Amino acid sequence: MRRRLINSTLAVVLVVIAVFGVSLVIVETRTITSSAQDRIGSEALRLLGVVEADALEHRRVEAGALSEQLDLGTYARISVPGQPTVEVGDPIEDNVIRGTARGEQGELVVVEESRSTVTREVGRTLAVVGAVALLAVVAAVLLAVRQANRLASPLTDLAETAERLGSGDPRPRHKRYGVPELDRVADVLDASAERIGRMLTAERRLAADASHQLRTPLTALSMRLEEITVTDDLETVREEASIALTQVERLTDVVERLLTNSRDPRTGSAVPFDLDEVVKQQLEEWRPAYRSAGRAIVRSGKTGMRAVGTPGAVSQVLATLVENALMHGGGTVALRTRVTGNQAVIEVTDEGPGVPPDLGNRIFERAISGRNSTGIGLAVARDLAEADGGRLELLQSQPPVFALFLSRTAPAPARTEPERPVR
Repeated sequence: MRRRLINSTLAVVLVVIAVFGVSLVIVETRTITSSAQDRIGSEALRLLGVVEADALEHRRVEAGALSEQLDLGTYARISVPGQPTVEVGDPIEDNVIRGTARGEQGELVVVEESRSTVTREVGRTLAVVGAVALLAVVAAVLLAVRQANRLASPLTDLAETAERLGSGDPRPRHKRYGVPELDRVADVLDASAERIGRMLTAERRLAADASHQLRTPLTALSMRLEEITVTDDLETVREEASIALTQVERLTDVVERLLTNSRDPRTGSAVPFDLDEVVKQQLEEWRPAYRSAGRAIVRSGKTGMRAVGTPGAVSQVLATLVENALMHGGGTVALRTRVTGNQAVIEVTDEGPGVPPDLGNRIFERAISGRNSTGIGLAVARDLAEADGGRLELLQSQPPVFALFLSRTAPAPARTEPERPVR
């Protein structure tokens, strides 16, 4: 591209120089020739004046006296009636410029000068025009190289940016070049880089969320299937298989929910549902894990409540809280349901050390963890809660009390259920 720009610029300059230079040379040649012709004609008239003055005084025209009136290299021939022809200077053999003047008494003065004088003057003019043309060509080449670099270097940078985007490096460069068209391309590439970066971030986030959110249900499902393989009781097999099918349905719901949130986090599918069923499902799912750890999980509080939300998402939020209590907490884990205003609240607490004071609500941020975990679970749980208009909060750090707030529908007849361990 640089070579094409330089060649095109140089071609334009050469055409301009050729057109104007030739025209200038032609005009200058004619001007110089006309000036020389006028000068020789003036010289002839001046000599004629001298000759006419001598004729009026009846003096003979002398060549010696006239030679002082002529420039060196000029030849003159004077003819006066009644006198011999007088020649001043050496006759010129080559092409000449001739000037003639004729007096009233028949005097004739012819002045000649070699045309080489005009040729030398034209040659000097050609040399000046050539020098100017050469300077113009050099300046044009320098400007063409500078302009080519100014245009080609940004294109090289833009090509490198596009190559980086293709190789998976979506960092925008935010570099501009002062050329509107190139800056427009740079704006588009930077905007594309930012979009690609957001897409890659969303994909990585989806992969991390899916890995984290599916790990616990898959582990619970594996435990159910193991119980099925080791029992011969048909009734137990049916019960465990039914629970396993429920867990598979929840897995499907979790995957669909993650995909929906990855496309548009504001898209919700909240419906009225029985909160007791979700809590009961979590108790049944986590019973084997807590039994293996020698710990208890209990529930208490208000029953018969209906809340607005996505049952699968609510289950996933509770599963995250119960799993964190199992992995990082201690003692008995309690799920307590209560009502505050027009909201249904599910609190999950345990008897462990709780959340470090320096973290507080930062525990819901991604990659923030107080127990060397991934720091993803609580962040995803809060996103799932907020997608349906609810919220997840840390009400107390030590002992930890996490609360899920959901919109409540018309209350059903309530009954209080005492705490009882699930073994």
